[in-house]
Amino acid sequence: MVVRLSSENSDDCFRRKIPTTVSVGKFRRFSPSENSDDGLVVGKLLSITLPTIDISPLVVKCDDPSMKEDPGVAEVVRKLDWACRVVGFFYVTGHGISENLMKTVKQMSHQFFKLPYEEKLKIKIKPGAGYRGYQRIGENFTNGKQDFHEAIDCYKEFEQGKYGETGKAMEGPNQWPDNPQEYKEVMDEYIKLCIDLSRNILRGISLALGGSPYEFEGKLVGDPFWIMRIIGYPGVNQENVIGCGAHTDYGLLSLINQDDDKTALQVKNLAGDDWISVTPIPGSFVCNIGDMLKILSNGVYESTLHRVINNSPRYRVCVGFFYEINFDEMAEPLDIFKEKHPGNKRSQVSKRVVYGEHLVNKLQATFANSMENI
Repeated sequence: MVVRLSSENSDDCFRRKIPTTVSVGKFRRFSPSENSDDGLVVGKLLSITLPTIDISPLVVKCDDPSMKEDPGVAEVVRKLDWACRVVGFFYVTGHGISENLMKTVKQMSHQFFKLPYEEKLKIKIKPGAGYRGYQRIGENFTNGKQDFHEAIDCYKEFEQGKYGETGKAMEGPNQWPDNPQEYKEVMDEYIKLCIDLSRNILRGISLALGGSPYEFEGKLVGDPFWIMRIIGYPGVNQENVIGCGAHTDYGLLSLINQDDDKTALQVKNLAGDDWISVTPIPGSFVCNIGDMLKILSNGVYESTLHRVINNSPRYRVCVGFFYEINFDEMAEPLDIFKEKHPGNKRSQVSKRVVYGEHLVNKLQATFANSMENI
């Protein structure tokens, strides 16, 4: 099926065959166990909203070992626990990162994606270069299905040989464009702030699980890996184009900074087959837990399926920051959470995975259909 693009994205390179799904009066949900042609079945779109959590009390007390005694922190922890158990997604406000910087990051990303195709290809992803750089429309696959977006993919840089054979696939510097100017400098500042914010939120989540504030630090996350995807979704003139197929995130915690005036992200309701539409709240991050946190928490918290469905004629930018454990660390349920939650029906006691291997396997599966054509 050829996607009909809006006039805002008229480049010939955008006119590609992309699988889409359309169901009158309904939306569709992903089911990885199905064998249907498109891997999708019908489900309703809910009009409910995600919980919004003002974490400012946690930010203020983030370096206080006795933070859990503070009433304000205790309330934040209670809300985090509810959100992680029931939804797996929530809005975060009061996080300490300026709304101006969040907007600048998105505005500069819009500027990059508006460049001629040939300019963007100057930083294209290349085989053997660590999966870093510009990814053309149609190069990203989710569960074997082509996604309708373009992106810049960035990862924490590390010395050659640091992680042996597993890390070899990820070695290489991040690629940044010359235009817009100072893009790299702005993003470097933003990344540092997102690292700090992720650590602070995880301290609250650690308390919510019944541990100390520091269960997700030290040996496990003393040298945290991170991923950032700067994603552009072209505007379309038809409904229900799959910008990104249903998936869970790889690591611990995700921070999503999306355009304020377009709704496209959808979260699967853990209690059923429905989807929750994530309407942007200016100045907030959409936050969700990933596969590694599900394992470490012994399954108390679930990593939630989510997807992006394009319905707008306007171009949409989303900047996703993904905070991870150490690249070479084994992820398995932490002893304290096995003790605190021994009877959990979603126990992950049998799960053990090295994060770096998990990431590389995911990336190789994602790019298997496209790397030979890059």
